[in-house]
Amino acid sequence: MKFDLTQFGINIGLVISGFFGSLITARKGKSLKEQVVSVVGGTMGANYLTPLVLDWMSLPDSAGHGAAFLIGFGGLKTIEVLFEKFTKKVS
Repeated sequence: MKFDLTQFGINIGLVISGFFGSLITARKGKSLKEQVVSVVGGTMGANYLTPLVLDWMSLPDSAGHGAAFLIGFGGLKTIEVLFEKFTKKVS
């Protein structure tokens, strides 16, 4: 029996591209929790947002991995900003 992640909405190619995009901006000085949340957020954002971005910008599917990398890269920054704003409101 073959296990297929696409049944859960996960495209492994986009996940890997987004993961490396989010890893490239990992910073020292951040807590492990912040880094993990940022990387996971960037990775999952790349997985689920890439098809929308490709459709919205009328890009071919062949641009998917590059777009996922950039979304992972940008997603990390977005998650970091949201995390900082959220933790300040909670504190």
